[in-house]
Amino acid sequence: MTDNVLLVEDDNDIANLIRLNLSELGIETTHIDNGKAALECALNDDYSLMILDVMLPQISGLDICRQVRDKKPQQAIIMLTAKNSETDRVLGLELGADDYMTKPFSVRELQARVRSQLRKVALLADAGRYIEPETDKPLTIGSLVINQKNHLVLFDNAALDLTATEFELLFHLASHPNQVFSRSQLLESVWGYHHSGYEHTVNSHINRLRAKIEEDATSPQIVQTVWGVGYKFNPEGVHKYATNN
Repeated sequence: MTDNVLLVEDDNDIANLIRLNLSELGIETTHIDNGKAALECALNDDYSLMILDVMLPQISGLDICRQVRDKKPQQAIIMLTAKNSETDRVLGLELGADDYMTKPFSVRELQARVRSQLRKVALLADAGRYIEPETDKPLTIGSLVINQKNHLVLFDNAALDLTATEFELLFHLASHPNQVFSRSQLLESVWGYHHSGYEHTVNSHINRLRAKIEEDATSPQIVQTVWGVGYKFNPEGVHKYATNN
């Protein structure tokens, strides 16, 4: 099945460049240059991935990201932001974008980011297929059950509504309890690339994950910060949560 990317970009030169380079990967691209039409397409049709500019006519990319994430939690989204717009980058990630790129960007880097997101989409789509027995067994830590086969996470018998990237981040951390990972290591392991300057990607996803898994996200007990180093999964926090509840 051919991947179909919804490209939402009002600069036709940039859009044509992206379409040309994605076609080299055998990816079909649907290009829309305004926010209103893009939101309608994103909600009514199915796309493997959205590449979404922030600054758009009629409806901003940030508003589109928020509405799409509410209706389609599993939709993969890469946001395009201006180089000097840190606020938009952080807000886009907090609203649910899986990744972001700043303009101007390397087309080779864009291809790498797209391939990384499509790999996650393919894993999610294949979640119902047979998996070898040694990888079929859910990862269980106290009342937290992470089933890689169907991308299902149960915590205290309640299902967590995670995006594909949030799932991979949690699974990676929980598979290595108490091991500290730097932001660079998480970028490489979960997002599939290593590039300085994109630490906001990790930070924002950690914040979103904590909001869904922690009893008090302002005082995390499960996904903890190791100051000056990175993050770790604390299994004792899971047991503490079960005790308190």
